Amino acid sequence: MQASINDKSSSNKSIWYFLLFWTVLNAIQSYTLEVHGDEAYYWMYSRFLDWGYFDHPPMVAVFIRIGDSLMHNELGLRLLTVITNSCSLYLLSLILKKYAVEAKWFIVVASGLFIFHMYGFTTTPDSPLLFFTVLFYYFYQRYIQHTDRYLPLVLMLITACLLYSKYHGILVIGFTVLSNLKLLKRPSFWFIAIGAVVLYLPHIFWQFHHDFPSIKYHLFDRSSDQYHFEFTWLYPIGQLAMAGPLIGWFLFYSAFKVKIQDVFVRALVVNCMGTFLFFMLSTFKGEVQLHWTLIAFVPLIMLVLISFKQRGNPPGWFYKLGIANIALIVFIRMALLFQFPFVMQVGPLKSYFGFKSWTAQVQKRVGKGYVIIRDGFQDPSKYNYYGNALKAMSYDSRYYRKTQYDSWPIEDSLQHKRVLYLEENKEPGLTTDSIVDNYDRKWYGMWVNDVRTYQKVLIDVPLQSIKTAPGKAIEMTLTLHNPYPRAIDFTDSGYTHKASLITCFFQNGDLITEQKASNDFNQISLKPGAQVNYTLRFKAPNVKGKYNLLFSIRTSPFLGAKNSGPVSVVVE
Repeated sequence: MQASINDKSSSNKSIWYFLLFWTVLNAIQSYTLEVHGDEAYYWMYSRFLDWGYFDHPPMVAVFIRIGDSLMHNELGLRLLTVITNSCSLYLLSLILKKYAVEAKWFIVVASGLFIFHMYGFTTTPDSPLLFFTVLFYYFYQRYIQHTDRYLPLVLMLITACLLYSKYHGILVIGFTVLSNLKLLKRPSFWFIAIGAVVLYLPHIFWQFHHDFPSIKYHLFDRSSDQYHFEFTWLYPIGQLAMAGPLIGWFLFYSAFKVKIQDVFVRALVVNCMGTFLFFMLSTFKGEVQLHWTLIAFVPLIMLVLISFKQRGNPPGWFYKLGIANIALIVFIRMALLFQFPFVMQVGPLKSYFGFKSWTAQVQKRVGKGYVIIRDGFQDPSKYNYYGNALKAMSYDSRYYRKTQYDSWPIEDSLQHKRVLYLEENKEPGLTTDSIVDNYDRKWYGMWVNDVRTYQKVLIDVPLQSIKTAPGKAIEMTLTLHNPYPRAIDFTDSGYTHKASLITCFFQNGDLITEQKASNDFNQISLKPGAQVNYTLRFKAPNVKGKYNLLFSIRTSPFLGAKNSGPVSVVVE
């Protein structure tokens, strides 16, 4: 008995020492590493707190707002990520106590999962998603074992927080119910489900009032125009790497050798297999980013460790390989920490370096003025973050997708101002200036006097698809909406930059042809919130094929916004 108590005490100490080292390492990395472009974008979320955003639900904005309000630096932005990541690992160790998992193997496997390292010091929607996923499993394990009255209420709140973290949270909920259909017979289950939906209603209403931008983006706009086989065959390779560069293959092997001995383990199996399979099938629709499966790695680590206990300790070579795997990951983290040259050239990691000094360079040019950066949400967000002000806007042209910048009121602040316009490509006759940062990245720019943009104007089209003949004349009645809190017009009188309505035909992402509307477009004026119908005449492309048609309002020197949704056009 005494030996058992001593073993348990030693095990607890090992976990606590591990968590202390893990937390300190993440805190140091968070403090010393510049913010990633995505993190800066989510910092922008926190400046405009709302019930929803174009890309994601709002929990990441809350995480960042709390930490940033305590200290405006990189650690502040990532503070709740560091804390909740360590809490997640501790909760996992508590869940696994029922299965008598050894601390040694918990530490080797948990610290060997590369994806857990990523979200120990990077704040994205996946950070709260990871925490609330683990929290969900922790209380679900108790819910199926006990009848404590507080558990349904707690699970209701956690379920709502899962949904507010990232839309992937619905997979955790759905696969858990699928693994245990007897839940449908429990009155408390319906209390949890209905209560979570009620708590989630503000986000649903936000989507409704903004015409469901997240649904349109994730289900349609992110779909690839063409299927590429590499989407599918690279997916399992990427998942093995996320599990651990050296041990990932063995973790998957061990997880799927587990014996289902109770309802909770069955939930882990269904969630793990279901999530990986769901995103595998998603590769046929478009590219799946490696971290989207984060929620599957939570049950994976538990299945691996339960399997180790069921089947006896893993082979001796696994421990040595596990240590080598940890050493490799720590080396990569040290390379980031000390800015080794080779790691700073890796594509996804470049965004961590140089933008603090770049912001200072740009500020020397513009002072307290404004900056417009073409196509992309990362660079203007980093400029805003390191300037700690809302002085930069992303101009999302017709060549790029919409972002939250198309909704924020920053655009209103820029009208009739003199701004510095930056882009990555040199345009002869337009870009007359350039800025090179400390890492040889170059931006080309020009000064724009009397800015005039119509990013937010919405153009509704009456058709989603058209079949027509080459060069045939087409007449279409468009509906233009003014969402601004001010009156707008498209007249050129008194403006430095002329406004044009452009009909654009794209093929495989390339602009094939564009046509300018007649001058009667410039006679349109709209009061705040008003709309008007406008009949437009244009011609189909002269070459047979499939095209995407969209309508864009252009004011020089900008390329024109993506003011309408795409229309599928078949010229035959």
